[in-house]
Amino acid sequence: MALPTALRAQESGSIWDMFDRNRVLREADTNGNSMNAQALIATNEPILSFDTVYNLQLAISQYEPFVAAGGWEEIPQEAYNLGLGKSHQAAIQLKRRLISSGDMPMVENVNDVFDAATDAGVRNFQARHGLVLNGQVDEPTWYAMNVSAQDRLQQLYLNFTRVQSMAANLNPRYVVVNIPAATIEAVNDGMVEQRHTAVVGRVERATPIMASKVSQINFNPYWHVPKSLVRQDLTKYMMENPNYLTEQNIFIYDGAGAKVDPSTINWAAITDQQVNYMYRQEPGAANSMGHCKINFYNPYDCYLHDTPSKALFGENARFHSSGCVRVEGVNQLVSWLLRDNGDWDQSKVDQTFDSLQRLDVECQAKVPIHTTYITAWANRQGTVSFRDDVYEFDKQGKVTFNDA
Repeated sequence: MALPTALRAQESGSIWDMFDRNRVLREADTNGNSMNAQALIATNEPILSFDTVYNLQLAISQYEPFVAAGGWEEIPQEAYNLGLGKSHQAAIQLKRRLISSGDMPMVENVNDVFDAATDAGVRNFQARHGLVLNGQVDEPTWYAMNVSAQDRLQQLYLNFTRVQSMAANLNPRYVVVNIPAATIEAVNDGMVEQRHTAVVGRVERATPIMASKVSQINFNPYWHVPKSLVRQDLTKYMMENPNYLTEQNIFIYDGAGAKVDPSTINWAAITDQQVNYMYRQEPGAANSMGHCKINFYNPYDCYLHDTPSKALFGENARFHSSGCVRVEGVNQLVSWLLRDNGDWDQSKVDQTFDSLQRLDVECQAKVPIHTTYITAWANRQGTVSFRDDVYEFDKQGKVTFNDA
C-alpha cells in the first residue's frame, strides 16, 4: 500500500496559518480518543488461539504488498515530544506515518499542526504497541514508530509460526502469560473472560516459557527468599541498610528452625551455610507476594503472585521481576481459577485477602497455563499489535520453545 501521490502533495498549510492553537486544544476530546484507541485492542479475542493464526495470515497479506512498495517513512528526530496544539514541519511526516499504518484516516490537508485527529492517531498507535496513551511522541513512541515495515512483517511471520505451533495444544479453558506484552489473559471457549496487566522477568532473570497447570492458591503467604536473591539482592541491601530485613518483616532461620540474628552475619562475605538459611517474609502489606501466590507445576520455582508495588503496572516496559509474574487485579483471577471450588466467589476471595489469614486452597479445576513469547498478533477487526523483542528471541529467529 504505497502512499498516494495526492497525500505527498498536500503539505501546504495555508488554511492552518489562521487556525488558533487554543481552538485545536478546545476541540480535542483526548479522553474520547483514548477510549477509542483502547476499543481497538480490548476485544474478547485471545492473543493465543486458532483465530489468531487466521488473523495473522490476514495481517501478513496486507503488510507484504505494502513492504514491497517501500513501507513507511522514518519519523525525524524533530518530531520527538510533539503533542496536541504544537506546530512543526515534522508533524507532516508524523501524519503521513500514522496514515500509512492505518492509525489515522486520510485527511484533506496534511499540514504542520498536531491537531485532534493526530492526537487520536498517536493514541491508536500507542494502544497497538502497548504504550501509555498520552497522545505525545515520547521516547517509546518515537522508537516504535521508527521500526521499519519490513521488520514488522518479519515479526508477523515469526509469530504466525509460533502461534500455529501452540494453538493445537490448547484446552477450552486456559491462562496465557504473554511475556513481551506483560499481560495475562484468562480464556474460556475461545473468548477472553479476563485480561490483566502483569510485571514479568527482566532480561537477566527471564520468565521461563512453559506449559503447566494451576494447582494451588496460597492466600496471604509467607515469602521464602530464593537462594539466588539472597546472594544477589539481600547482601547488597543489608550492606546499604542494616535494618532492611527488620523493615521488610523478614526473619532468618537456621536448619534447626531457630531464629538467626542478622547482625551475626557478615553480609560482605556471606558463606554457603548462611545462604542456605531460610529467609522468610511474614504475611502482610509489605510481603513481596502481596495477598496471594498462584502455584503451577514447573521446575523453575516460577509462579504468579500479587504485589505491594502497584505503580509498576502503569509503566510502558514492565520487566522488573526475578522471573515470577506479578498480576494486577489478581483477586479477580483467583476467583476465576477457583470457580469450580464451590463457594469461592469474588466476595470470599476479597474477604480472605483482607483477613491476612494464611490459607492454602487446592484448585479443583487444574486450569492449563501457558507462559508464551508473542510479539505480534491481530484481531478480527484488523488491528495489528506489536511488542518489543525484549528477550531477543525474534532476533534469533526462534519459533518453538521446548516446554511451551
